[in-house]
Amino acid sequence: MILVISSAADEHAAAVLGELRKQGAPVTLLDLSQFPQQMRLAMHYVDSDRIFSLQLPDRTRLDLSECKAIWWRRPQPFTLHPSITRDAYRQFALNESQEAFAGLWQLLNAFWINHPPQDEAAHRKPYQLHVAQEVGLAIPRTLISNDPERVREFVAAQHYTRTIYKAFSATAQDWRETRLLRKEEVDLLENVQYAPVIFQEYIDAQYDLRVTVVGDAIFAAAIYSQQTAYKVDFRMDIANARIEAVRLPPTVEAQLHELMVRLGLVYGAIDMRLTPDDRYVFLEINPAGQWLFVEQRSMQPITATLAAILVAQNLESV
Repeated sequence: MILVISSAADEHAAAVLGELRKQGAPVTLLDLSQFPQQMRLAMHYVDSDRIFSLQLPDRTRLDLSECKAIWWRRPQPFTLHPSITRDAYRQFALNESQEAFAGLWQLLNAFWINHPPQDEAAHRKPYQLHVAQEVGLAIPRTLISNDPERVREFVAAQHYTRTIYKAFSATAQDWRETRLLRKEEVDLLENVQYAPVIFQEYIDAQYDLRVTVVGDAIFAAAIYSQQTAYKVDFRMDIANARIEAVRLPPTVEAQLHELMVRLGLVYGAIDMRLTPDDRYVFLEINPAGQWLFVEQRSMQPITATLAAILVAQNLESV
């Protein structure tokens, strides 16, 4: 059994599920937002036997020992019972649920894309930059700080017109794109005392690169962000960006493969920039990054490749 931990609303999960079903692969979609209201967990230890199962909303029972290939695709948060109203009790119930499942994931003898602890660690931007440097990739000069004095020194060293800043995270409700520091914002740098901010030197670009790594396969795509309305962050005008498949130098490919190994990832969406003087600069990696916008315009078989790895690993365990 192949297990996809995501939601029916995720278009990337839908694409891979469609590919798996087209191949006749046994697959189940697991939406964790249905726990604990609609789903029942049982981890049963009896003598030398161990049984790990989930009763799904349709009352079918999923034997988790049969799940030999698992795709951890942006799992949804648990939805607690509305009858639990006190904040302290809700926090307790949430923590107990998280602890139970965190232990469960460690118990399963399965191939993961990506295993939850490695996936979580690889999301940490300071860690990404550290590992990228260690494998030989160029990165922007960076300061992550909530110290206004250190931030002002960093900005002054390269001038505010050559400094970008970004947040650690963004949501659909509170989108935070990468921005060039503006003159009127220099006087607001004291506000970093309230929370750390990522500041980096601005990297000029021939084009941005979205490099999607799936197992041993590398799919590199040039995104001509400099021809769009927002040159700092290609995501802001992606509908108007020209995207095409490109090849990376073998040295850069080797460095990216080593990055994936060091981070413990099977899948990753990597953002880079190719500078006007032909340097490849690593910006960040998203272990659950999007790829359909690249696949649709570059014609690279990313969905099929990911599905094929899940099928191969599932069959290998039989």
